[in-house]
Amino acid sequence: MKYLIVGLGNPGAAYELTRHNIGFLVLDRVADTHKINFNTERLADRAELKYKGRYLHFIKPNTYMNLSGKAVAYWLQELKIAKENLLIVVDDIALPFGALRMRTKGSSAGHNGLKNIEATLGNQDYSRLRFGIGNDFAKGQQVDFVLSKFSKQEFEQLPAMMDNAADMIYSFCTIGAERTMNFFNK
Repeated sequence: MKYLIVGLGNPGAAYELTRHNIGFLVLDRVADTHKINFNTERLADRAELKYKGRYLHFIKPNTYMNLSGKAVAYWLQELKIAKENLLIVVDDIALPFGALRMRTKGSSAGHNGLKNIEATLGNQDYSRLRFGIGNDFAKGQQVDFVLSKFSKQEFEQLPAMMDNAADMIYSFCTIGAERTMNFFNK
């Protein structure tokens, strides 16, 4: 079985530790844990991991957030991975900081990366792991908030939260989305 795990974010040092890049950060955490490296390939940085008999392909699109769908569609086709085995790791302002929720479909909720993936794939029927980044911003300041860096206190809490997200990724790839949601979504 093959899986495509996509962490959403923006490439470049300016975005590296921002809330909007939590998808990249989670995949970097997985790579560090398993001592695997990302290599720049077509439309994305890519790494592979064999986990419990499954092949996990991780990508961090280098297309910028608003064009993430282009990389997702390319790698699904290139690796011949069924859409049921696609998982998008994405930041979510509707969830409190560190909260994690998996869904097998749903709207983009205004997230530009998800909007582009939906437009490219032609529907909303793909799994996503939503990582809460909170919503501590004034009206009209959403863009500044998501593109800001984590506070010192948040940054100290991130490793454990990213490990929880990694556990959900492994679960998705071994027992499936439905059982993962039943076990992890609280």
